[in-house]
Amino acid sequence: MKLFTLAIAAWLSITTAHAAPTPAARAEVAHLIGYLKASGCQFNRNGSWHESGQAVEHLTRKYDHLVKRGLVSSSEDFIARGASESSLSGKPYQVRCGNDAAVASAVWLNAELAKYRSAHRAP
Repeated sequence: MKLFTLAIAAWLSITTAHAAPTPAARAEVAHLIGYLKASGCQFNRNGSWHESGQAVEHLTRKYDHLVKRGLVSSSEDFIARGASESSLSGKPYQVRCGNDAAVASAVWLNAELAKYRSAHRAP
């Protein structure tokens, strides 16, 4: 019986790890992508700076790819697996807004995610 319980627990952890994003996670990712697009900030990928619209196209393709493969079930998964670094070179992505110093995209996106969640928290 103990072996059966362990097998079920292992199966559940595997299927849970590959669950599709919840509607809330999809809304959060859509917000993050829209926020980047509207920001007018530049996005550094593999040593080249890109306008926000180009970055949005790239990150949207990566997100769709991750969802199809069952590799993203939360906004944090999207940020960590798709919006933090190049899957080809491993170089971290950066965001630069105006004359401000560039920051890691993970930091920038997680900060906006925290603001979004705070504003959309149920009373």
